[in-house]
Amino acid sequence: MRDLLGDRELDDFCSARSRWERRGHHLVGSATAVTFTAAIAWVNQIAGASEELNHHPDIDIRWCTLTFRLSTHSSGGLTNLDLLLADRIDVIVDAAAQHALSDTGG
Repeated sequence: MRDLLGDRELDDFCSARSRWERRGHHLVGSATAVTFTAAIAWVNQIAGASEELNHHPDIDIRWCTLTFRLSTHSSGGLTNLDLLLADRIDVIVDAAAQHALSDTGG
């Protein structure tokens, strides 16, 4: 079992990352891809990162928009593992979005 994070740690994390917000015992974030296929590619990359961490998010897929819900269920709330996975998700999504912009000349 992992130690739960305090309010200040969670508030600081969310303040520094516009994608994420705390909703009760969950960290929730979303990202919108250019196409449905791109969104599914993100899910596949995030699945790989999740397997590496042995920590798996709930992912809701609505056409091109993905919503992530993170929580360490075995600890009953949010732990450093959730922040680590959120960081990995950000790296994947931000890199893909940057790549899409460079492909369109933006």
